Amino acid sequence: MTDQPKIEARDNGPLVGKDVSQMVGEDGAAMECKPVMGLCRCGHSKNKPYCDGSHVDAGFDSALGKPAGRDRLIEYTGTEANVFYNPMLCSHAAECGRIAKNIFDTTKKPWVQPDNGTMEELRAVVAACPSGALSLKGTDGMPAHLTGDVPKITVEKNGPLWVENITPPADPTGQGQTAEKYVLCRCGLSGNKPFCDGTHSDAGWKSEG
Repeated sequence: MTDQPKIEARDNGPLVGKDVSQMVGEDGAAMECKPVMGLCRCGHSKNKPYCDGSHVDAGFDSALGKPAGRDRLIEYTGTEANVFYNPMLCSHAAECGRIAKNIFDTTKKPWVQPDNGTMEELRAVVAACPSGALSLKGTDGMPAHLTGDVPKITVEKNGPLWVENITPPADPTGQGQTAEKYVLCRCGLSGNKPFCDGTHSDAGWKSEG
């Protein structure tokens, strides 16, 4: 094993995990991790999340396109903390609304209202945001993305790979993005490959089949 697990991206091919020791499936159960394993990112494998070579017949193109959201940091100011949001990085996991809808409510304008909740709720949401699209700056002036300390991959049902503390296949591309927490496209449709830009949600992509 190396000191740091990593993920590589093959041109027009799969993601390749190396020395990844922990991966959690869509059902929350631990999945098999091999020292070197191919992970589907074309969206067509019959053995998801693993690659089965379907990218060849599908003519998968790993080239960058136009991201679904703009790469910009939007600041929402609160009394105790400011929340920052980058639309290009958002994978639409909706953890923010699930945990603290009182603060993060897409039916309201602005959709982020930091003073509608507590610092504990803000920290919980930022920690749960899998893509790093949400970050937090408290009154101490220090920004935080808040991630765990265990290298792992979590497979989201009908969504991307959530990755923590694993060297990414490309340098962070979006403002505010870090190499410690990010999401990787596995539907093949993202305009920000290898990272997810939320297109799977708009396209109604399903991981089954």
